Amino acid sequence: MQNKKTKQILKDLVNSKITIDEASNLLDDDRSSIKTSFANIDIEREHRTFIPEIIYCENKSIEQILELSKKIYAKKKLVIGTRCEIEYFKKLKKQFPKGVYSKEGKAYRIGKPLPKIEQYKIGLISAGTTDISMCEEAALVLESLGANFVRIYDVGVAGIHRLFSKNDAIKDCDVLIVAAGMEGALPSVVSGLYHQPLIAIPTSVGYGTALNGFTALFAMLTSCSPGVTVVNINNGVGAAAAAFKILKLLEKKTAQ
Repeated sequence: MQNKKTKQILKDLVNSKITIDEASNLLDDDRSSIKTSFANIDIEREHRTFIPEIIYCENKSIEQILELSKKIYAKKKLVIGTRCEIEYFKKLKKQFPKGVYSKEGKAYRIGKPLPKIEQYKIGLISAGTTDISMCEEAALVLESLGANFVRIYDVGVAGIHRLFSKNDAIKDCDVLIVAAGMEGALPSVVSGLYHQPLIAIPTSVGYGTALNGFTALFAMLTSCSPGVTVVNINNGVGAAAAAFKILKLLEKKTAQ
């Protein structure tokens, strides 16, 4: 289908029905997506935004996930999927034996990660062990994109001395991602102590009035420590994407 479209565009150009610029735009549009019976894959998203299209597996059938994975892999040789249950990944593994799965993050990668950005580092910080799953979702995305990162887990405010013991590791990072549930206090504390851009992930961890993450979300949004940026509840992908964009801009500035 795409070959027919390309031939028609070139034919219209030869017959002077469209200009060179119009033909170029049409060819770019034609290459920018892959259509299936149920989806329109934004295959060139990475070139515009640094972040490739990531398959959100929740509420998709295994047949849909498999088809999307095959289409993206055929073009890009790298597929990232999130919110994927282990049973689904086991079926994907039959088609892609070298696929990598994060059990804690419920995310997978098919293909080799992008080249590593060595000179900059992201810190993944969790308040408690139950917040680690969101950091691990972010970790798989960051690893796939070639980001350098370090895990600093279980350093919440219930034992704040644990955070202080990681002082050197945190200072060595260029961007921080901080995940917390319960009262969501850790991002405010970290932001008040360190200078790096900070992306907070409220998690749906906690008893009754934690309200499945809304209490942490509201706490982070109303932080008295300036500079706390907040993504949606349990949104490890969003935090990873924001942090990675900062890294790419740092890399670009350094190259200049």
